[in-house]
Amino acid sequence: MSAAAILLRGRIIGAPDGEIADGVVEIEGERITRVRDARDYPDAGPVPAPTDSIILPGLIDLHCHGGAGAGFPNADAAGARIAAAHHRAHGSTGLLGSLVSAPPADLLRQASVLADLVEDGDLLGVHLEGPFLNSVRCGAQDPASIIPGDPRLLERICDAARDTVRSMTLAPETPRFGELLTVLRERGILSSLGHTDADAATTSARIADAAGGRLTATHLFNAMPPLHHRAPGPVAACLAAAGRGDMVVELIADGVHLAAETVRMVFDTVGADQIALVSDAMAAAGISDGAYRLGPLDVTVSRGVARLTTGDGSEGAIAGGTASLLDVVRYTVFEAGVDLGEAVVSATRTPARMLGLEGERGALAPGCRADVVVTGADLRPRRVLVAGADVAGWVR
Repeated sequence: MSAAAILLRGRIIGAPDGEIADGVVEIEGERITRVRDARDYPDAGPVPAPTDSIILPGLIDLHCHGGAGAGFPNADAAGARIAAAHHRAHGSTGLLGSLVSAPPADLLRQASVLADLVEDGDLLGVHLEGPFLNSVRCGAQDPASIIPGDPRLLERICDAARDTVRSMTLAPETPRFGELLTVLRERGILSSLGHTDADAATTSARIADAAGGRLTATHLFNAMPPLHHRAPGPVAACLAAAGRGDMVVELIADGVHLAAETVRMVFDTVGADQIALVSDAMAAAGISDGAYRLGPLDVTVSRGVARLTTGDGSEGAIAGGTASLLDVVRYTVFEAGVDLGEAVVSATRTPARMLGLEGERGALAPGCRADVVVTGADLRPRRVLVAGADVAGWVR
C-alpha cells in the first residue's frame, strides 16, 4: 500500500462477494485496489477506526434532465456543467444527459452541447427521450414536437452528438420502428420503450424485435396506459420481459411518480438486476420551488413537485423529478422497504451493465474506477469520490 492510498472504512455495499459489515476499501490513484473485511487488514498496515458510514459504488443515472437551475434540454455548456456537477456532488458519479422532444434544430444544437460534456467526462452520454413518441402519452413532452419515426433525423442527431448518444426512448408504435432500431443497433445505442399507448401485443412484438440487444422501459408505469386485467398494455409486456431477463425497467421511486407499494412490487416481481432506478430530475432538482423550463414547455414546481404550467391554474402533468438518484435510493429503502443491497444494485450495477460498463463502474471491486459514495445510516452523503478524487461540494 502506497503512502498516497485512500482507505475508507464502514459497511460496504456492492463488494464482489456481497455486503461486508465492517470493511475497508483501498484506493490508489483512480482505481480501487482492495476491498476486504477490516479484520483481514492488519497485514496491510494501520487502518481507519471503525465508523458508522455506509460505502457504496458511485451511482449511475440513466435518465436525468438537469438540476441546480439548469436543464440539459435548454442550457448552454456552462449551465449543463452546473447540472452535472450538482448530481455528481450528491452521489451520481455517472449520468446521462437527457433531452426531450423539441424541434429538430433544438435537438441538433443540444446534442452538440452535451457532446462536449461527454468528451470532457462530465456526462456518460446523451439520452434522447423523443421525439418519436406517442402524443397521446406525451406527459410533460411538447405534443407539437412529437413526430413519426424518422431514421434520417435520428442519424443527424447522432452525428451532431458526435456519437455520444447512448440511449433513446421511442414508442413501440411509432412508424418505421424497425428502421430506427437498426440505426440504434449500428451505433451501439440502448433502446428504451416509453411514452406509449401501445397494447401488450404490440409492445411484446417490439421487445421480440430487439431480442439479443440491450433494452429498457422508460419510467415504467409513467406515460403509458395503466395495467388492467383485460387490457394489460405495455406495463404487463415490460414486466413479463423483465421477469424473463429480456428487459430492464426504469423506476422513478421518488414518492411522486410511483407509490411505495408499486416500487416494492416490481422489486419482488422481477428483481434488482432487471430494474434501473432513475431520477428523471429536471432543472429544479436541488433548489427551490418556482418557474422553470423543460425543453419548450413551462414548468411550475410547488412543494418539490414539478408539473407543467397551465393557463387556468389547474394541475398539469408531472414534469420530471426534483430528487437526486441517492434520494431515490433512500425512498426505495426507507419507504418502499426494499433491501439496501438490492436498491443499490439497481442504481449501480444494473445501469452500468446497460451502458456496457461492467468491470469499470457500478461495483466496489479491485480494478474498478474509484467512484465511491460514503453515506451515514440515513443514506445522506458524507463524501463522494470520482476516479479517486474528492468531488467539490460533497456534504460533510
